[in-house]
Amino acid sequence: MFTGIVEELGEVAAIEGGEDSARLTVRGPLVTGDATRGASIAVNGVCLTVVSHGDGEFTVDVMAETLRRSSLGALRPGARVNLERAMASGGRFGGHVVQGHVDGTAQVLDRTPGDRWELVRFSLPEDLSRYVVEKGSITVDGVSLTVAAVDDSSFTVSLIPTTLDLTTLGHKGVGDPVNLEVDVLAKYVERLLTTTTTTHPAKDPA
Repeated sequence: MFTGIVEELGEVAAIEGGEDSARLTVRGPLVTGDATRGASIAVNGVCLTVVSHGDGEFTVDVMAETLRRSSLGALRPGARVNLERAMASGGRFGGHVVQGHVDGTAQVLDRTPGDRWELVRFSLPEDLSRYVVEKGSITVDGVSLTVAAVDDSSFTVSLIPTTLDLTTLGHKGVGDPVNLEVDVLAKYVERLLTTTTTTHPAKDPA
């Protein structure tokens, strides 16, 4: 589990492509400081398993499903990526519950700068729109954010200077892709309500 608090802005060092998979080598001295084989590291919000590590770099395998449902397939050597290690037991919970399971991708629609902050609007896939609410939580490229505004096809977040400086979101241009993970609590609530309605249909009044 992750919290959406990016620990380090890493860099893709190498990409080895397969027929329906890829192997990424990512430079991230901080997150590899205590890495072990099999450890989980989120790369732009995607939970990946460390295959090997050393000299401030780690390597992960990315399967076809992940390439299809995330923006990782568009990465190139030299690309900057948001990195976060899995939350340690007893660690500080700074963001919200993030699984590292991407629900879909979106694009940057526009950016409106403020004096020290910036409003960024993203497209919102139709099948995810029901999970996104104003003042609710959403994960964008692994960053835990609060929704400032939402409509049927887009949502807006406000980025503070720290987020602009220390994550990829400060460098994304209009049209650039991002990974989205909606709040898992909303999905559980929907599932429970759907199951309850199906299993115990309302009875007509006598």
